[in-house]
Amino acid sequence: MPADLAVIGLGPFGLPLAQAAVAAGIPTVGYRTGPEPGSLSPAEQRRMLAQGFRVTTSATELGRVRTAVICAPTAPAADGGLDLGQVESAARALAAQLRPHTTVILESPVPPGTTEGPLLRLLESGSGLRAGRDFHLAHCPSRVDPGNRDHTPANTPKVIGGLTPACTESAAAFYGRITDKVVRARGPREAETVQLLETNFRHVNIALVNEMAALCHDLGIDLWDVLRCAETKPFGFLAFRPGPGVGGHTVPQDLTAHAGRTLRMAELAQEVNGRMPRYVVQRAAALLNEHGKSARGARVLLLGVTYKADLSDLQGSPAQEIAVRLMELGASVSYHDPHVPSWNVLDRPVPRADSLYEAAADADLTILLQQHRTYDLQGLSVKAQLLLDTRGATPTGAAHRL
Repeated sequence: MPADLAVIGLGPFGLPLAQAAVAAGIPTVGYRTGPEPGSLSPAEQRRMLAQGFRVTTSATELGRVRTAVICAPTAPAADGGLDLGQVESAARALAAQLRPHTTVILESPVPPGTTEGPLLRLLESGSGLRAGRDFHLAHCPSRVDPGNRDHTPANTPKVIGGLTPACTESAAAFYGRITDKVVRARGPREAETVQLLETNFRHVNIALVNEMAALCHDLGIDLWDVLRCAETKPFGFLAFRPGPGVGGHTVPQDLTAHAGRTLRMAELAQEVNGRMPRYVVQRAAALLNEHGKSARGARVLLLGVTYKADLSDLQGSPAQEIAVRLMELGASVSYHDPHVPSWNVLDRPVPRADSLYEAAADADLTILLQQHRTYDLQGLSVKAQLLLDTRGATPTGAAHRL
C-alpha cells in the first residue's frame, strides 16, 4: 500500500508522530535523517510495524506522499543557538523528490523564521516549485511528552502556522485526522515561537524551584512541604519540582546567533539549572562528611540515569556530569537503572548493580536521580546506608531530600 504520510526523522519527535498516525489508520513511511535515539519501546515499535508502518532508506518514497513532516532533531550548537544540520539535510532530501500539491510541515524545534526562511529556500531551490502556490508549507511545534500516559498526540492540541491561509488549512486537515483539536496561529513565526515560549516557560519555572531548594536547605525549611501547600492555590500558581538538572531533546534557545537577541530570563534559568549537578555533588559530599566519611574512596550508587522516568533515553541527563564530578572527588561510582543495560562515563564503563537492595546496602551513599516506577522507595530507604533523594520521591523522613 502506498504511504499517505512521510515522517522524516525517526527520533524523539518523529516516532511519536508516526505512532499516532498509524494508530489513526494513516499509511505512514518513516525516513531516517541520522542517528536518532527513539522514545518508543521495542514493543511499541513492533506494534507500529504490525499496523503497516514502514521504514525506508530510499528518498524517492518521499515524493509519493500527500503530506511530509520534517521531525529531524536539533541540538545545541557551539554558538549557543541550535544546530539545524539534520533539518537542512531532511529538507534537501525532500526537495529533490517534492511534487506539486504536497503539504510540507516542520515539527522540529527551530528558531523563529526558520520555516519561511532557510527551509523555504531549500525546498524551492531543490524542487523548482513555489511554496504557497505549488505546495503547502507550515510549521507545527512538537508537543511530545515521552512517557506521558495522560497527554497523548490524540488529546494534545496541535498549533498550526502556515505560509498562507491555504497552507494552514491543508496542514490543519492533516492533523485533524490525528488529534482532537487544532489551533491556528497567525503564521509560521508565531507557531515557531510557541515552542520557544513553552520550552523556556518550563526551564524558568524549574530554575525557580531549584533555587528555592538550595535556599530552603540553607534556612532549614522543608521545601517539599512548601510545595505541597502552595499547589493547593487554585489560581496564579503552577507546581514544578526541583531536580538534579534538566535534560531532554527540546532545549532552551539562545536567539543571539539567529536574531541578535537574547531572553535574559532564559539565560538565567540555564545558569541555575546548569549548576544543579554540581550542587547535588556538593550535597552528597557534605552528607558523607556529616556521617564521618570522605568522598574520596566512598562507594556511591546512582539510581536512575536517564533524563526522564521510565524511559531509556539518556539525552542531556544530569547523571553524566554528576558521575564525572563524583569521580573527580575520588568516589567509586556504580549505577542501577532498569532501562539502561550499560552506561559509559568518560569513555569508561560504569559498573552496573544487578541487585538494587544489595547494592544500596553496600554503598556508602545512594543518590536517587530518577524516579522509575519499578523502584520501591520505601524498601530502598530502609536498605540504603545513606540516601540522597533529588526528586522528593521517598516518604517524609526516610531520606535526605534535595
